Amino acid sequence: MKKLLVPIFALLVVLSFSGCAGLQNAITNAQRLQFKLGGISAFTLAGVGLSNYTSLTNINPLDLLTLTNSFTKGQLPVNFTLDLIAKNPNDGTGGTTESSAIIKQIDWRLLVDEQETINGVVGNSITIPGVGQTATIPIQMSFDLMQFFKNGQLNNLVNLAMALGGKNSSASRLTLKIKPTVSTFLGPISYPGEINVIDKEFRAQ
Repeated sequence: MKKLLVPIFALLVVLSFSGCAGLQNAITNAQRLQFKLGGISAFTLAGVGLSNYTSLTNINPLDLLTLTNSFTKGQLPVNFTLDLIAKNPNDGTGGTTESSAIIKQIDWRLLVDEQETINGVVGNSITIPGVGQTATIPIQMSFDLMQFFKNGQLNNLVNLAMALGGKNSSASRLTLKIKPTVSTFLGPISYPGEINVIDKEFRAQ
């Protein structure tokens, strides 16, 4: 019996180390995911679409009246879609193992000009193929500018909105802090910390 227990114990030790190595490899591969901000679309300010405007001075009188009335009431709600772009670099090169990554959910916080605004969760699963390609994750945003920029003047707030959703729309004034949860063979694993995602470059943990 003792002779039989020795190889069984050795096998269990090997399997244990193999499992730990496999888990570590899965975690490492998952944390190589890279993110950046893409475009902003369907932007409205107090119900006014800004995509044809470049500055406060060329907003047509009717839309300007709508914005002024909303501002007077202490409200300037914005609605838009922000694209989060995810890239999986695990393509089998540079010491990586070619593998797809499945994001189970993403907890996020939105900063505008370094000012924290709203937060939320992307709850649907997203598969990022391990071939160096990207996947676009659209996130719906809705909040009131005047809630977070209480001392802002109308022209400043409209100019901010114009920078985000105007004719020259850009996500450069936004930062999205995200904490992904990824699927592994042992179940979902959340990143240990947040990633500060911006529009200029891909960033990883």
